Amino acid sequence: MTFINVIVILIGISLFTAFIRFLKGPTASDRVMALDFMTVVAVALMVVLSFVFDRYIYLDVAMVYALIGFVGTVVVARYFEGGL
Repeated sequence: MTFINVIVILIGISLFTAFIRFLKGPTASDRVMALDFMTVVAVALMVVLSFVFDRYIYLDVAMVYALIGFVGTVVVARYFEGGL
């Protein structure tokens, strides 16, 4: 088993556990944090896969996805805070 396979498996496990937290989260803020973590893990997976497939355009896609995830998290946090 290569190092890249181990990394992809660990990223998959962390994505699965974050999804469980997203489903079971007792509060809405727990769900938002789990969704934000899933975004970070998905970006990490995209970066690793871009190096595996030698397609560096996926790094741009990962950056845009991270930016959209960050803005979405900020918007939801502002909504929970009461000011939008």
